[in-house]
This record gives sequence, structure tokens and C-alpha cells, in this order.
Amino acid sequence: MLTLNLIGAGRLGKSIAQMAQQSGRYRLAAIYSRSLASSTAAGMWIGAGEVVAQLGDLPSADLWLISVPDGAIAGVAAELAELKLVKQGAVAFHASGALAADQLAPLAAQGAYCASWHPAFSFADPTRAVQTFVGTLCALEGDAKAVAILSEFTAAIGGCAFALSSEAGAKVAYHAALSMAANFLVTLSDLSLKTAEQAGIAPEIAQQLVLGLIRQTLNNIDSLGAAAALTGPIVRGDAATVAQHLAVLPPATQAVYRALGVATVALAGERLSHPATINQLLRAKD
Repeated sequence: MLTLNLIGAGRLGKSIAQMAQQSGRYRLAAIYSRSLASSTAAGMWIGAGEVVAQLGDLPSADLWLISVPDGAIAGVAAELAELKLVKQGAVAFHASGALAADQLAPLAAQGAYCASWHPAFSFADPTRAVQTFVGTLCALEGDAKAVAILSEFTAAIGGCAFALSSEAGAKVAYHAALSMAANFLVTLSDLSLKTAEQAGIAPEIAQQLVLGLIRQTLNNIDSLGAAAALTGPIVRGDAATVAQHLAVLPPATQAVYRALGVATVALAGERLSHPATINQLLRAKD
């Protein structure tokens, strides 16, 4: 059975540690956090792992999960390297969505296999996270040996691992893709709801209209692909309707409509017979 040390006792870290412990393939050896109270609470919640008060008190382990804020990862790696805690051949990995394995360079220099490992999952509620994690896609990037070992780790806790490109900027591009999908969809939904209310639609009805259409659209993207799922006035080349939309939107919302409209014209491609007309309208300065 492989051993795991957890550094950082937040929601993600303690959720992953508990799933690893429950898998029967891994034993949580120890937990360290800057806050001893957080470490103690995590240990009680997980039901395993020795709680240590100092980083230097962590025992040897096969896997080291560094689950701390992005800005602290490099510092923790440097401190671990200075203390020579991570032995040659051990796997050290962090769970940042945007940062790559190079944050752990001091440990790699000492012979550890280093990687970044990011589950595309929200850990807002650890109890629910443990219950619903199965099937979650987890992005891996870094040393080939670490990627192989962490692919097995991912499968053991119910996730599905996939490898990112080793090209510079690939990890950031991955995180930007997730941010656009998760964050901008929320923003766009809010703008749609406000525009529906501008039409005099009651908020509860607006919610049903907008969210219902979003669900239908996501289903269409899933079954048809993004380009084929496009509907509406832009893909139809209906410049008159687009102009009417722009005329009633407040400036901030209109700016979003124009920017996304131009991207929609590009996505529509050959389905749009006269893209120049729509593009000119969308790019026009009032």
C-alpha cells in the first residue's frame, strides 16, 4: 500500500485524501497545514493521518499532495527541498488549475517525480464531493513517471485522468478554457436574465426561459458539436434583427453582444452566406 502526505488541509485536499484512504490502495500518512486547527479538523473528518505541527515533522511518503493556494506552491516546494523531506523516486504533485509542474522544480532537482494534477470539479462541500467525484476528469502534466503513477491514483479514487501537452502555456490554456466555460456562462446567464427582465418578464419566468434554453443548447452541443448547435439571427444572416437587438441593449451588454457576435460569425463559417454584412454591423461604432 502506498503512503500519501497531505500539505494543505482545505476542501480539495481533505476530500482527495479521504477518497485515497477509502480506496484501500493508499494510506494517509500525515497532514500538515499552516493552521494546526485546520489540520486537526481535517484529520478528524478523514479519520486517518497523523497531524503534524511543523512541515519538517512530516514522515517519508510515496506521494506528496501539495494542496495550497497557487501563490504558496513554489514556496512550499522550496521549503520541502531545503528540508530534504521528499525522497528520490517519490511523487510530488500540486492541484493548481493554472500552474504547471515546474512550480516543483526544487523537488525535481532532488530526484522526485513531479506533476500538476487538476480535477475539473468543485469541492465547495467536501462531503458531497466525496460522494459525487466518480467520473471526474483530471488533467495531468509533468514528468512521465509521475503522470503514470498519478493516472493510477486518479483511477483508484474514481476519476478519469488525461494528459495535457507539455508545450509552454498548455496548462494556462487548459485553465482558461475551464474558466470561460464555468465563469463566463454564469455571467452570460445573468446578462440574459437582466435583458429578459428589461422586457417586463417576471424574474421567476425569466429564470425558466433562460435556464431552459441553456440546457437545450448544452444538449445540442453535446450531440451535434458547437458549430452545428448554432441557431438564431446571426447564423441565419438576419442583420435586421441583430440591429434591433443592439438598439435596445444598454452599452455594457451591447459590448458583450458585439464581441460574442463576431465570434459567432466566425463559428458559423460557411453556414453564413454574407458574413461581411453581419460583421460590419457588429463592429460598427455608435
